[in-house]
Amino acid sequence: MNLVVQHPELSDATVQALGAQLAAPAARRADGFARWSGVGLDREAVRALGEAHGVDAGLVPAGQRLADFRLMAFDMDSTLITIECIDEIADFIGRKPEVAAITEAAMRGEIKDFKESLRRRVALLEGLEESALQRVYDERLELTPGAPALLDAARSAGLKLLLVSGGFTFFTDRLRDRLGLDFARSNTLEVVDGRLTGRVLGEIVDAAGKREAVLEACRAIGCSPAQAVVLGDGANDLEMMGVAGVSVAYRAKPVVRAQTTYALNHCGLDAVVRLFSDAPGW
Repeated sequence: MNLVVQHPELSDATVQALGAQLAAPAARRADGFARWSGVGLDREAVRALGEAHGVDAGLVPAGQRLADFRLMAFDMDSTLITIECIDEIADFIGRKPEVAAITEAAMRGEIKDFKESLRRRVALLEGLEESALQRVYDERLELTPGAPALLDAARSAGLKLLLVSGGFTFFTDRLRDRLGLDFARSNTLEVVDGRLTGRVLGEIVDAAGKREAVLEACRAIGCSPAQAVVLGDGANDLEMMGVAGVSVAYRAKPVVRAQTTYALNHCGLDAVVRLFSDAPGW
């Protein structure tokens, strides 16, 4: 196994300290990146090492290539994009703190019934003009740093791209078209006479729905779930992460970091590329 350490401002002093602790110099050193080969540590030891030095550290199988995978799936809110869309929508009706508190509790895994938590939040949006959704998209929605580079790398390696969210089609459909993604799955807000009714149409995409979306995409392209890479940040991402060959917790809640293959707490999404041995300069 190889140890991959990353940080946007990875210093020589940190690399040297890690080398002293590992009793070996880095086999590869580049800006924001260092790699040690043949490391005899388990994943828990690597997580502790990363926390102690304030870096993103991952134990990577030798020869693990991005091109060996077929699908990359992204959660949307706070993963592919920097915001929680429902919280920003609620801001236009003066209820952001109330909605954000429910969102945060759900992402930490403290609310077990995601469907009910979503219904509660959406109900608070009743009466809001639909135009507020476009304002959130235009004025507040930003891609997470490193997202374009990761999407380009995945696409170049031949992977199909899925965006799956407990959020809303208004945003996932636009991002799918804008970014050239292959699949998108999320929830539909009911709108009547140009205003939100406070209801969601159809079956709500919860943790089980996210898992099924990944499995459906795998079936559509003819691959095993073991050939999927899944990224997310909240407790409702754990089921889809659990069926994937590789899971990445991005700036995630502790309950998620504890159960995934890798955790990125400091870097942008482009750091995912260097978890695979066909990354440039690896």
